[in-house]
Amino acid sequence: MTKLSLIVLTCCFACSFSFGQAPTEEDYYKITTFEIPDGVVLEASAVQMMRDGKLAVASRRGEIWMIEDPLAQEVKASQFKRFAHGLHEPLSLTQKGDGWLYVTQRPDVSRLRDDDSDGVADEFEVVADGWEISGDYHEYAFGSKFDAQGDIWVVLCLTGSTNSKTMYRGWCVRVKPDGSTVPTTSGIRSPGGIGANVVGDIFYTDNQGPWNGTCHLKHLIPGKFVGHPAGFEWYKQAEEFIGPAPREPESNTRTLDQAKLIPEFEAPAIMFPYNKMGKSASGVTCDTSNGKFGPFENQLFVSDQSASTVMRVYLEKVNGHYQGALFPFRKGFSSGNVATEITTDGSLIVGGTNRGWGCVGPKPFSLERVNWTGKVPFEIQAMRAIKGGFELQFTKPVDPQTAGDVDSYQLGTYTYIYQSSYGSPEVDHTTPAILSATVSSDRMYVNLQISGLQRGHVHELHSDGVTNADGLSLLHKEAYYTLNYLVE
Repeated sequence: MTKLSLIVLTCCFACSFSFGQAPTEEDYYKITTFEIPDGVVLEASAVQMMRDGKLAVASRRGEIWMIEDPLAQEVKASQFKRFAHGLHEPLSLTQKGDGWLYVTQRPDVSRLRDDDSDGVADEFEVVADGWEISGDYHEYAFGSKFDAQGDIWVVLCLTGSTNSKTMYRGWCVRVKPDGSTVPTTSGIRSPGGIGANVVGDIFYTDNQGPWNGTCHLKHLIPGKFVGHPAGFEWYKQAEEFIGPAPREPESNTRTLDQAKLIPEFEAPAIMFPYNKMGKSASGVTCDTSNGKFGPFENQLFVSDQSASTVMRVYLEKVNGHYQGALFPFRKGFSSGNVATEITTDGSLIVGGTNRGWGCVGPKPFSLERVNWTGKVPFEIQAMRAIKGGFELQFTKPVDPQTAGDVDSYQLGTYTYIYQSSYGSPEVDHTTPAILSATVSSDRMYVNLQISGLQRGHVHELHSDGVTNADGLSLLHKEAYYTLNYLVE
């Protein structure tokens, strides 16, 4: 090959996306679908990477499976072995150094152990069961990984997702290392997942319905109330831990208006725009892989069961409260995503089911792994609230001409009604004016100055006109910032 030919070949490879071959999500994050054994209905509801390198996978059907070598290029059915069965809809798994596998299921947190090393659990113990169940199909219980104090945080779905006739339904409780159950936060409706951010603060997803105009990501804080008042009657049991019940919220209002009136009310950190970003938010995980999963270190990744997607969340604190931006991340999964966990090696394990709800994914259940290819996508890495607007941080240098042109962006806002009836349409639409777009000297940031920011609104930003130094458009052009508090 001549030197000229090599130069031409290199240039063609570098510029191939510019000639109609725009990159896709698959170019950056590949999905590997695990082969599930014949006859096994593996409605994957939780995963835990074990210290021996196996992957524990819980199923809504009450089973736990162990997978040998889950990071192999291909994962075959022969790598699966059933570890336990007969559980009551386990939805969360976690492990610590005592050799036990802890499972959160509907009636309790239990722990399991294989005493004779034959690969099958033969010792089962109930750790805590300080809440009640009625038999209603909707009484899910999602548990966190162990926090820094050794606690498991458990979010308990309302009975029928609407009422609290059994104790602590509609609450978050903490299971302490001694097995005691501590009521922690009220206002839960219908959780879909729970997880911690990089500093250990606990968040859960709550789904659209009464008092939830859309799906939310909410910060769980001891003593706080997060929106649904059906469980207020259990304050008589909880008062010694967190004090008396807050005042009842008023229906047909706005969330931040009620947060001003109710000191205990913690507004949602993220509102997931309904239909635009799915409609059944589920599993929550944090990328703590030290860059092995790509350029989004320490951000949260949240699944949606109905849309069969994984979304990306950048969080920040403003005036002491979490808020932030939501971005599309990856679609194309096989079923309705529930289980969601990033391992320390940089693998995102995703599993799910379509039982109970339809989903975009064509299969009734699945278990899949997402890995970064090593190529950096051109994305908005972070969207931050600043005085008078937003700062956009990019994964690659932008083209200063397109990124500095206000016409490259479109911005609209809206919120949702906070009400006792089911859900809400988008309301209170506004169109703020983008006054300027200033590109930083290193071309990695853009400062957007905006007239008409709206507290309590989703700020939906489209950056269709922005390109990078190679002329490529953003892989995902949409960002949705929940602006509860302004930077003054």
